[in-house]
Amino acid sequence: MEELKEKIEEVVAKVKADPDFAKKFQEDPVKALEGVIGIDLPDDKINDFIDAVKAKIKLDDSGLLGKIKGLFN
Repeated sequence: MEELKEKIEEVVAKVKADPDFAKKFQEDPVKALEGVIGIDLPDDKINDFIDAVKAKIKLDDSGLLGKIKGLFN
């Protein structure tokens, strides 16, 4: 479980720091995540992971909102 939290934080940081990755995550989150986490997860698990990243981004959006507002709506 701790490893999953670390991976979520890693992806959130990458989305915040890399506008190209943020766009890729928006367009094809499964492919974007597979490239970052290096783990082949079943569809139900990868979708849960994507939802967790999106939720974390929304919670942490204090400075990020101006940059990527609306990407995940």
